[in-house]
Amino acid sequence: MSYAVKEIFKTLQGEGAQVGRTAVFCRFSGCNLWSGREEDRATAQCRFCDTDFVGMDGTLGGRYDSAAALAGRIADTWGEARTHRFVVLTGGEPLLQVDDALVAALHAQAFEIAIETNGTMEPPADIDWVCVSPKTRDPLKVAKGHELKLVYPQVDLPPENFAGLAFERFSLQPMDGADVVENTRRAIAYCLAHPQWQLSTQTHKHLGIR
Repeated sequence: MSYAVKEIFKTLQGEGAQVGRTAVFCRFSGCNLWSGREEDRATAQCRFCDTDFVGMDGTLGGRYDSAAALAGRIADTWGEARTHRFVVLTGGEPLLQVDDALVAALHAQAFEIAIETNGTMEPPADIDWVCVSPKTRDPLKVAKGHELKLVYPQVDLPPENFAGLAFERFSLQPMDGADVVENTRRAIAYCLAHPQWQLSTQTHKHLGIR
């Protein structure tokens, strides 16, 4: 299998339970909830995405012809040290492409593997950290994992719909955009009233990093 990758870069994780952790981000092209084209946003299942996942024109983007080739590029991006290696597979929707072969190749390169998914597709086995971010009213196919990170507020997706699922951590993240200040205020208030949920903010945007 070949892999269509938008970009690969080393940074600090900016949100959720792993915030502040050094990571290589591998962003895959494509999503099953939105084409990525602005003219399609109004009819997309997810209408608030702020990520460019179209094409393969980002840093180290391109088509990788094998799991070993992609894992090798990710390892080169991390650097020589083989300790504390951490990779975040994201998108778009990474589970359109991530498979058992890539998971095995990354583990062979000594990476701990995290994935950020919308939860509409089953992940391969042996991923070390599964973060689900619901963005559609359709039932989740991934109803358990390490973190459920809900962008808030979303029409018809209240946190109560997910509070009973088998996740280790529940993160509530204010929706970015023109209403981010009000959304943050509301998210704080919800977390204070429902301490099962922990506030997640997009610290990378405040810090000016990717």
